[in-house]
Amino acid sequence: MKNASVVDVQGFIDEHPFGRFQRLIFFMCFVIVLLDGFDTAAIGFIAPSLLTEWHLAKPDLAPVLSAALFGLAFGALASGPSSDRVGRRSLIVGAVCLFGVACVASAFSKDIAQLTVLRFVTGIGLGAAMANAVTMMDEFCPTGRRATVTSLMCCGFPLGAALGGLLAAWLVPHAGWRSVLILGGLTPVLHSALLLLKMPESVRFMVANGKSVERIRAVLARISHEAINARGFALTENAPGTGSNGLGVVLSRSYVIGSLMLWLAAFMGLLIIYALFNWMPILLKDAGLSLKSATLISALFPLGGVGAVLCGALMDRFNANLVIAACYALAAISLFCIGVTAGNVTLLVPIVLVSGVLMNTAQASMNALAAKFYPTEGRGTGVAWMLGMGRFGGIAGSFLVAELVRRHFAFAGVFATIAVAGALSCIALLVKQLAPPQVFRTAPDAVESLSH
Repeated sequence: MKNASVVDVQGFIDEHPFGRFQRLIFFMCFVIVLLDGFDTAAIGFIAPSLLTEWHLAKPDLAPVLSAALFGLAFGALASGPSSDRVGRRSLIVGAVCLFGVACVASAFSKDIAQLTVLRFVTGIGLGAAMANAVTMMDEFCPTGRRATVTSLMCCGFPLGAALGGLLAAWLVPHAGWRSVLILGGLTPVLHSALLLLKMPESVRFMVANGKSVERIRAVLARISHEAINARGFALTENAPGTGSNGLGVVLSRSYVIGSLMLWLAAFMGLLIIYALFNWMPILLKDAGLSLKSATLISALFPLGGVGAVLCGALMDRFNANLVIAACYALAAISLFCIGVTAGNVTLLVPIVLVSGVLMNTAQASMNALAAKFYPTEGRGTGVAWMLGMGRFGGIAGSFLVAELVRRHFAFAGVFATIAVAGALSCIALLVKQLAPPQVFRTAPDAVESLSH
């Protein structure tokens, strides 16, 4: 290293331990995902209070409950190409500040219309922050630990949602529903100040976009002081380049099939998750369970997000497409089994828990899969657009179950239909596996950034 001239940045990251600097980046990104989970779920926690204070009927809540989901989709779709042009750091700082300010403003809404608009704006910030946090973390990870670390970071989302429920249960009776939104907004505003001071720009992005060697060296020196000996830096990609960036990469001939399959898998996965989050208690109660039993059993489903860490470790050791496809396939089987065991609580409890572990694990692991699939020039867009397309699946999930109920589908029929979505996610990843982009290694002198 002492006589090094041009250093490959990913090789440099791979050769050194995952140290204090990278752990700081992980912490900052984990908090973003945690706050994303808290703020996304916040509206559900305060919904009963809204009904009472504003004298609303339950259908009146539909726009405000879906507004953040539309915002999440729009924010992800818009931020991806921007991050591939201007960088990850500025998008992350701006997005976190935006959703914090919008969430605080939501606490002062005078009516449901104002709250709906502000929830949409909050969703834009949430969607942009989540997508770029995934991309940033992936680009500072050693190659052999990318999926594990990224999946561990994504566990912050269900943890944030659960934390929000606990805090809301205490805050709403003592300080009112507005206090939940104020807490959910002030925390990201404060975190955006930390991000502004401490969050670096992605070194992979800087090399790919010809930024100054001094800037790249300053960031890599925080991983190891050996970087100060480098005269220049190069970027070796394990995914083929296309000569373009952003959407030009994602929709290029090399990547379009894989992109479409990622979108389909994410769409179907979130369709299942949001459908069950919103409808499982009602479906179980209608199937003959008591309200208490239906609620407690339904609460088991979201607990499975922590399984993403194990899945990430398997993705780093084996074929990532096949690992997640297997999770979706087993999830589809377990969802079908829920439909045929509704009358047996003894069987229903473990099956719901297993389906939750499989489903949430598969969905959380999709972030790492997308980040791994694309080259640096299109990674921000690739991850963000997969997340954005997936959010539309979340919106569709609630409407699908509502339509099935309207058509008088039996309990088993509803879950059999939902299970089909899991099978489609599995098939999509198998198609992606069969149609990979051509892989080559870019010569370092084709992408190096040298000081003079």
